Amino acid sequence: MPDRPLYMISVAADLVGMHPQTLRIYEAKGLVRPKRTAGNTRLYCERDLERLRLIQRLTTELGLNLAGVELVLRLEDELKRLHARLERVERRAQEEIQNVHKSYRRELVLYREQTLPSPRRERSWTSTS
Repeated sequence: MPDRPLYMISVAADLVGMHPQTLRIYEAKGLVRPKRTAGNTRLYCERDLERLRLIQRLTTELGLNLAGVELVLRLEDELKRLHARLERVERRAQEEIQNVHKSYRRELVLYREQTLPSPRRERSWTSTS
């Protein structure tokens, strides 16, 4: 369950190799949104940890500043939303196509070629007088 909040800030910071204050800064900038308990304790889930690791890669490996990280994360979030929306639309379209195909089957009338009687020979009615 990637969204189940499990880790307090000290454990989450240790798991991703960051200082707890760094996690607080990232939260203040809106880069990560841990859940809160009734006592206002931050609880991080696996998805939060993945996001923190991504932030770490973007800053250390790619050299992005936090403004760049914010833009990348926003674009990535939007891409995920659009991908999910596209999947829903494709699923609905497939269902609609199947419904149309089913309606065709109900309306389908089989055509059997009938053999027609052989053409009669027409007599020539010429009079012989």
